[in-house]
Amino acid sequence: MNNVMLVGRLTNDIEIRTLESGKNVSSIQLAVTRPFKNIDGTYDTDFIECVLWDELAENIREYCKKGDTVGVRGRLQTELYEDKEGKKRKSTQVIVEKLTFLTSSTSQKEEKDNQNKKKKN
Repeated sequence: MNNVMLVGRLTNDIEIRTLESGKNVSSIQLAVTRPFKNIDGTYDTDFIECVLWDELAENIREYCKKGDTVGVRGRLQTELYEDKEGKKRKSTQVIVEKLTFLTSSTSQKEEKDNQNKKKKN
């Protein structure tokens, strides 16, 4: 079974590339904090590469920005490639199959606006 579930913060704003085939793809990086403290008493963070295709890529670009928290479910995929010097390299990514918006800049802004309106009334 190849199943991955992550909750993390987006490290960059979302960009989409359109391939020659017409498919849209977005590569994102999630900052996922480990659930335990290290020897120094702080929480380490893993930075995990994720790939979203077509509708998922379009949705995350429309609704999320850097710093937003999202949940992803998908599968690991490893690819072999050669770098510029001709050395063989390996890259492992999460291919996202389901996306959950947990916080977004838009909803946080709307929530703050609503709180300000209540204070004025």
